[in-house]
Amino acid sequence: MTKVVIDPVTRIEGHLRITCAVENGKVTDAWNTSTLFRGFEIFMKGRDPRDIWHFAMRICGVCPTPHGWNGVRCAEMAMGIDKMDDNTRLIRNMMEASQIAYDHVLHFYVLQGLDYVNPVNALKARPTDPTLQAVQAQVRALVDSGQLSIFTGGYWTNPGYKLPPDLDLLLVAHYLQSIDVQQIANDAGGVFLGGKYPHIMNYAPGGMTQLPSMEQILLYKQRLSTVQGFIDTVMIPDLLAIAPYYLDLAATGKGVGNYLTWGVLDEKSQDPYDRLFPRGAIINRNLAAVQKVDPNQTRQYTKHSWFADSVGAGKHPLDVGQEPIEFTKMPPLEGPKLPSGKYDWTQAVRYGSDDLPMEVGPLAEMLVAYVAGRPEAKQLVDSTLAAVGQTGNLSILMSDLGRIVARVLKAKINADNAQRWADDLIANVKGGDTAVGSLPTSWPDTGEGFGGWDAPRGALCHWVRLKDGKVDSYAAVPPSNWNFSPRDDKGVRGPVEEALVGTPVYDVNEPLEILRALHSFDP
Repeated sequence: MTKVVIDPVTRIEGHLRITCAVENGKVTDAWNTSTLFRGFEIFMKGRDPRDIWHFAMRICGVCPTPHGWNGVRCAEMAMGIDKMDDNTRLIRNMMEASQIAYDHVLHFYVLQGLDYVNPVNALKARPTDPTLQAVQAQVRALVDSGQLSIFTGGYWTNPGYKLPPDLDLLLVAHYLQSIDVQQIANDAGGVFLGGKYPHIMNYAPGGMTQLPSMEQILLYKQRLSTVQGFIDTVMIPDLLAIAPYYLDLAATGKGVGNYLTWGVLDEKSQDPYDRLFPRGAIINRNLAAVQKVDPNQTRQYTKHSWFADSVGAGKHPLDVGQEPIEFTKMPPLEGPKLPSGKYDWTQAVRYGSDDLPMEVGPLAEMLVAYVAGRPEAKQLVDSTLAAVGQTGNLSILMSDLGRIVARVLKAKINADNAQRWADDLIANVKGGDTAVGSLPTSWPDTGEGFGGWDAPRGALCHWVRLKDGKVDSYAAVPPSNWNFSPRDDKGVRGPVEEALVGTPVYDVNEPLEILRALHSFDP
């Protein structure tokens, strides 16, 4: 047995260490360790519920907008506010669409792209296009300098890279282009509508702080149109160009086979099962039916987390908290010792009475949308499967490859509908509807509420309990709590740990295949 440790895992949102046991060229066991304590649940206590969304956003600097939505929505529910007015719904959708567009473009090219695209191999290309010649000259200058800059540390001689030089060069060019595109997406929602980014300023319990001007709405449409064009003419063709070289990824990373989404992007009904990406779950790889789900069936365990065992013990998130801490050292990077006992700041999150580990993310969202009969999801998935010679083979998506495909397809559906919501907002304003709610000045002394609105990385929910009109208990379960759960009290691995088992490793000194599996979850 060879122990492989990657610490830190780079090109991710958070702080992560991965330990794998490798035998006969395959991963036989795995442990994921989130190396940063969060603690938001502690300092949320005693806050005015109207303020909590400001703090909640700061749980993540990459995806603050859905944390803001969850923070504001759980407060609204606890204060007795049932539904949003239609303009608030549309603006929040537009904000979220901007966040999703930014995140998915960033992930496909910048965070995960270099697992498949070899910039050094691009030097062997023979481009005739002046733009590609200029990109190649840029890469050559880096290589010749001996300092690879953003490409430092890659396993560029690993035979796992399969693309021909001309395609590598084209994708490096698109990598550089994507950096501008993701900024344009950010500008649309974060700057023109939200006031600033990463932590927006225009949400409020009960509605929005203001109605965007017509100029702001049109600027949003223009920016998102640019992103939409990039997804349609660059990102999706890139996916279809790369996929045939890496179809072997359809056999790896199958994981736990349970998929969960709280849904995201409300339609007019504001029913979570009627969202653009609807709420639901697929259990035990059963693609015949979507199961209804309840955020209050979330349970947490801490036997293998750096908290007392009694902190979790299958409790509802509001009854868990972050204290007391029981920190233990990790095994050294070198030597044969593997993690045991407590090894993670993340608490093991499970669903329902069966304590099911659930995979969350764009794959879960697209599978649920497809099986639920959402026409855009069905058309896109079916056409993509046909394009790579897998017509009707939906099960191929339950894999490392499927996570990559799902994120790109979701990005297209999201960008297409962003224009619809902007147009609907314009129509409302022109029709005389300018309401965006109002901040409540009074509310019951006691109450409970929850969000349930996916972040780009997957299922995200915040909960709040009020006492004497203030926050008495607060809890947040982001996507990485689901995907990067450690073992639970029964010893059952979390989704990423399970997905890593069976992953082939060509060279334990260059664990490219492990990184590919990890990055497919967008840690």
